[in-house]
Amino acid sequence: MNERATLPRRAPARVLACGAFLKNRAGRLDGEHFAWSALHGDLGEADACRALDASAAALLAGGPVDAIAHDLHPDFHSTRVAVALAARLGVPALAVQHHHAHIAAVIAEQGLAQPVIGIALDGVGLGTDGTAWGGEVLWVGGGEAAHRWQRIAHLQPLALPGGDVAAREPWRMAAAVLHALGRGDEIERRFGPVVGTQPARLLRSMLDRRLNCPGTTSAGRWFDAAAGALGLSVKQGAEAEAAIALERAAAQALERRHDGVPFAPSLDLRGVVADAFEVPRDDDAAIARAALHFHHAMADGLADAAVQAAQQHGAGTVVLGGGCFMNRVLTERLAARLQARGLAVHAPQSTPCGDAGLALGQAWVAACTLADPLAAAQQQDALELEH
Repeated sequence: MNERATLPRRAPARVLACGAFLKNRAGRLDGEHFAWSALHGDLGEADACRALDASAAALLAGGPVDAIAHDLHPDFHSTRVAVALAARLGVPALAVQHHHAHIAAVIAEQGLAQPVIGIALDGVGLGTDGTAWGGEVLWVGGGEAAHRWQRIAHLQPLALPGGDVAAREPWRMAAAVLHALGRGDEIERRFGPVVGTQPARLLRSMLDRRLNCPGTTSAGRWFDAAAGALGLSVKQGAEAEAAIALERAAAQALERRHDGVPFAPSLDLRGVVADAFEVPRDDDAAIARAALHFHHAMADGLADAAVQAAQQHGAGTVVLGGGCFMNRVLTERLAARLQARGLAVHAPQSTPCGDAGLALGQAWVAACTLADPLAAAQQQDALELEH
C-alpha cells in the first residue's frame, strides 16, 4: 500500500472501500487511519481491474473488516469485487451514492462534526433515482451521522444525446441545449458544417424522438455545452478537454479585469449557453467574456441554492467535492460568494477532490451506517431480501 492518512476523528467501524469507476483507488478505514491503495486508473481497462483485485486483497491482509463499501452503480467492477468479497467474508456490502461519498470524504478528512451543505460537481455518478447526477446540492450529517443525507437541489437536467458518446463530443451537449429551448431546427445549420450534415440531422431526430437521450444534471456536461456553443471544443481528444479550454478562456477575461454583466442566480443555465451561441467565433475577447460569464452563472446559481439550503437546515458550513473543483475560476467564485454570506467553506486538502478520493467517503459513510442501530438493521433487512 502506498499512502496512509491520519484522520481527526476515529471511525466507528473497520471498512474496506473499493472506490469509483474512473481513477479507481481503494482504501481501508481502521480507527483514525485510512490506508490508500495505489491509483489503479479507469476500470474500463483490464489491467486496472486486476490491480484493484490485488489491492483489495492486500488491504484485507491488514486484518478483519466489518463491511465492504462500494459505489451505487451495480455494473462497476469495483461493485462486483465488493459484493464478492463481502459474501466470502460474511460482512455487509454497503452501497454509497457517488456524490454523497464526495462530500463525506471531506467530512472524514477534516473531522467536520456538524451537518453540512454539500455541493458535488463532476461528470457523472449514478443517482438514487437511477439517472445520471453530477451537479448536486446535498444536506449531509456531520461526524458519525454522515450516513444521513438528502438531495436538496441540482442543476437543470440536460439530455445526453447518444448516452456516453455525448461526454466525448461537446457539440452534442450544445445541441441538446438548443433543442431544450425549442430551437432544434438550428442544430443542422450550426453543427452540420463541423460534424457533417447527416450526424447533425440524426442527432436532431434523436432529440425529437427522445431516443437514447437520457437526462443528466452533470456539471461536466454543462461545461461541455458551453464549450461547444462557443466553438472551443467539438470532439474531445482527452478527458475534460472542453472544460479546460473553457476555464482557460475565462481566466483570460479575469486577467483583463472583466466584471461581467449582472444576472439572476439560477440552476438553469440554458439561457447562458444560448447567449454563447451568439458570440462571434473570431472574437477571442468576446469568447473569453462569455466563458467567464458561464463560470460566474454556474457558481452564483449554486451559491444561491446552497445559501437557501443552509438557512432552511440551520447549517453553517458548505463542503465542496467532485472533480469540477479542479477548476479554479469556478471554485474561487463559488467560495467567495458563500463566504460573503457568512458560511464556512471546506474543500479537500490532502484527499483528491475527484474520484481518486472517493473511497474515503465511501468508507466513512459505511462505518457510520454500521454504528447506527436503525440504519444497520435496515441494511440487514435489505441484505436478507436480496438473498
